[in-house]
Amino acid sequence: MTILIKNGRIITDVEDYTADIFIEKGKISTIFSKISSDADVIIDASDKYVIPGGIDAHTHLDMPLANTFSSDNFESGTIAAAYGGTTTIIDFPSQDRGSSPQDALQRWFQKAEGKACIDFGFHMILTDTTRLEMEDLKELVNEGITSFKLFMAYPGSLMLDDGSIFELMRAAQKLGSLICIHAENGEVIDSLVNEAVEDGKTAPLFHALTRPASMEGEAINRSIALAKVAGCPVYIVHVSTYDGLKRIMEARDQGTPVFAETCPQYLLLSLDDMIDSKGFESAKYVFTPPLREQGHQEKLWDGIAKNHIQVVATDHCPFNLNGQKDFGKDDFTKIPNGAPGIENRLHLMYENGVKKNKISLNRWVELCATRPAKIFGLYPKKGTIAVDGDADLVIWDPKQEITISAKTHHMNVDYNLYEGYKISGSPATVISNGEIIVDNNKFIGKAGRGKYLKRDLFSAELV
Repeated sequence: MTILIKNGRIITDVEDYTADIFIEKGKISTIFSKISSDADVIIDASDKYVIPGGIDAHTHLDMPLANTFSSDNFESGTIAAAYGGTTTIIDFPSQDRGSSPQDALQRWFQKAEGKACIDFGFHMILTDTTRLEMEDLKELVNEGITSFKLFMAYPGSLMLDDGSIFELMRAAQKLGSLICIHAENGEVIDSLVNEAVEDGKTAPLFHALTRPASMEGEAINRSIALAKVAGCPVYIVHVSTYDGLKRIMEARDQGTPVFAETCPQYLLLSLDDMIDSKGFESAKYVFTPPLREQGHQEKLWDGIAKNHIQVVATDHCPFNLNGQKDFGKDDFTKIPNGAPGIENRLHLMYENGVKKNKISLNRWVELCATRPAKIFGLYPKKGTIAVDGDADLVIWDPKQEITISAKTHHMNVDYNLYEGYKISGSPATVISNGEIIVDNNKFIGKAGRGKYLKRDLFSAELV
């Protein structure tokens, strides 16, 4: 199929101009002020933006947790992503203790096979260094898994000790790969959680109150110190506090290769939303890191504006309020930990960032597409608009109005964190690898059409 997009205002991380785009064989073949050519489909993008397809670098589809799974699988989750203008995700296979990461990788390939509607890559969560050799990590890198996620939280399941984290950082440095860190002081938090439960403080609110902001700051500081000694770049996932951001700012000012991600929930929601919820509805906000006091929001937005934070992802990990989160109705420690967001990331950052003059259009594209592509080895095929690049494009209508609601979203979950938010600006057409998959708010793609992406090694020159 050939597609000609005419008269669109093209927005990349650094450019803003009007031109036509010709697409053939899944690639962008020509960009020119005026293109006169026959095409199978001609789209008039007058008064609309043409942006690179969004890249969500942090999702958890069909993820096992205790005796359940996150409610979006690779079909429903990637359809919802497409509706919101995201055309690539990077998900997280997780090594089981006593098993190899290769086993996890095969399971996740099976989860995605025949279901993924957009392109996808994988990070690998490493949990058991007793089952790891350098050859295992080389094998993963050869498969295009060039980033490894390590946890400083959840003792007894996901958490690694500092020595193990340091050794994996040294291995990553030798391989040229990137370490991603979930930074919280897991042992201290576990102590606070146990104390709360013993005192009968079992409501959902205590999930947040037992995870102090200072424990994120401490862990981020520790992870950066380990990475500096190992000589390894480090990417801090879902930064939620100024305590943590301060440590990142200090390190970056010293030239340390530290990169940071945050999520819309930490920019737009606060502990007040949890406190104001009625009854067990506050369980909607049980995710980690938890919601913080409002004062952190302004600092995170400032961090985005000053490039201390490079990526906005979602940490999409949904569980239904009824039938999943209510496992913990009488004990917050049993509430499945996670929340939805994959569909509304670009909406929320446009409405609350661009339209409120907190970020520019270029910065919006950079945060949601270009920088994740550069950090995670997908650029320039993904994350920009350039000749020979993959034709992953979103035609964004700044005048289209939507109201976010669980009644109309496409995520397979019974609530939305942003229920009732009014948005002006939404995708009119979404193109993935030269194929229109969303048009006029209808999904017209096919399950299984998404391709697995072998990602390149981290490149300091790009970021």
